[in-house]
Amino acid sequence: MIGRTKAFLKRHWPALRLGDILLAVLLFAAAMPAIGAISLRVYENTLVRQTEAELVAQGAALAAVAAQAWPGAPETPPRPAEPPPGYFHPEPTTIDLSRSPVLPERPAPRVAAGPVDPDALAVAAALRPVVERTTRTTLASVVLLDARGRVAMGVDRGGDLSELPEVRAALSGAPRTVFRRNGDYRPSYRFEWLSRASALRLHHARPVMVGERVAGVLLLSRSPRALFRGLYEDRGKLLIAAGVIFGILVLLAGVVSRGVTRPIERLSAASREVAAGGGAIPETPPTAAVEIQALYEDFRAMAERIDRRSGYLRDFAAAVSHEFKTPLAGIGGAVELLQDHFETMSPAERRRFLDNIAADAGRLSQLVTRLLDLARADMAAPETGAAVDLAGPVMRAAEEEGANGFRVEVDLASGLPPVAVPAATVEKVLAVLLQNARQAGASETVIRARPEPEVVVLTVEDDGPGVPPADRERLFEPFFTGRRAAGGTGLGLPIARSLLAASHGTIALADTPAGAAFRVILPRAGRG
Repeated sequence: MIGRTKAFLKRHWPALRLGDILLAVLLFAAAMPAIGAISLRVYENTLVRQTEAELVAQGAALAAVAAQAWPGAPETPPRPAEPPPGYFHPEPTTIDLSRSPVLPERPAPRVAAGPVDPDALAVAAALRPVVERTTRTTLASVVLLDARGRVAMGVDRGGDLSELPEVRAALSGAPRTVFRRNGDYRPSYRFEWLSRASALRLHHARPVMVGERVAGVLLLSRSPRALFRGLYEDRGKLLIAAGVIFGILVLLAGVVSRGVTRPIERLSAASREVAAGGGAIPETPPTAAVEIQALYEDFRAMAERIDRRSGYLRDFAAAVSHEFKTPLAGIGGAVELLQDHFETMSPAERRRFLDNIAADAGRLSQLVTRLLDLARADMAAPETGAAVDLAGPVMRAAEEEGANGFRVEVDLASGLPPVAVPAATVEKVLAVLLQNARQAGASETVIRARPEPEVVVLTVEDDGPGVPPADRERLFEPFFTGRRAAGGTGLGLPIARSLLAASHGTIALADTPAGAAFRVILPRAGRG
């Protein structure tokens, strides 16, 4: 199961940049205090609204009881079989800790100008037992006012509270809840200052509707549900939230580990193993950051190129030693014979040995020159901004080889685009191919140039005997030649291939209707 999950994640893991991973971690770490503070404020606001909802529910129930007990109140009609729209109207909470104004502590009632409504006093007497029982559970303070805002039930009976904004709203028929400071509040806990609602009290005024008129007002007040008590009561939910945050931190740590740390450690270990001459190139981890994946690909390309270069150097050193050993052995043998038998040799024999020494020395000199050309070709760098018209170098190469009685035909398509290869490279490659054709016994060569998407293709075809099938695979190997007796070094085609590779061009043997030919691909200028 775990293996299948890992395989699934590797297949569907998004490509993440290292900067994105680190930015996400840093943003999350920086946002933690703000997230905690906002979460605490939101949670406390929820507790306050919950308290308001409780006051609204209690006030609605008591107002309904008071309306039924009011002298002269009409009977409440039964619920219709199909209640009309608007029959049920839930009352939303309106208080918000961050936006609602905080009023001063509720003042003492003013002296009333007249007596309290007798009907309100009668209802207060009937309602008092109900209020007594409900406040034991809800802990809310309940005051009943008559239609002029005078206290019929509660502390300061007979006083006038009609000037309070919540009472005025209720006397006009609209319930209202307000924040007021709690003058009796005293901190009980060390961290209670973190709670904004601790020193506040909710006051909810609700009209008592008898028919279509406001017969009285119920004024309920209660301190909001305490933050720390709420935290204790909701500790399970908070522990789940803490677990989620910890899980996110673990997830981010895993992302950083799999995306950054572990891939770098593996690449570092692989680098040490490759430097020691062993080790395998690690696969690119799909969960690594984009930059590290690119680093893996670059490391793989570098290691493969180093391996090829090492093999090339080994083979090259063996081939050079072999190529130099033959003429050096000839020179050494001739010198030894001359030293031992110089006096007894005839002038013709001396001349023959000296000619052999000169020929072998000339071959060594030619090998050294060719090796230097190959080294320069291998170290060549692409020419920035090269844009060469092929007509010039092609015609120069054809004219130089054609001067020796060797026929070279040029067939250039009209409108050829410029190529991103230096003219000297094009001329050198064509010279190598034309010299090889002439030395192989060809009497005529055709150079064709045709444009293709993003490249220009040069085809060099001759009427010579062609390349034997057994030699095709080794044709571009250094020192491989079928004309060693005629002085061939086997370095011309490797030099041509290295020169083209420096400009992102290629050369290969291709089959044509007339036989074998060389196909040279040159990138267009401006396309690489």
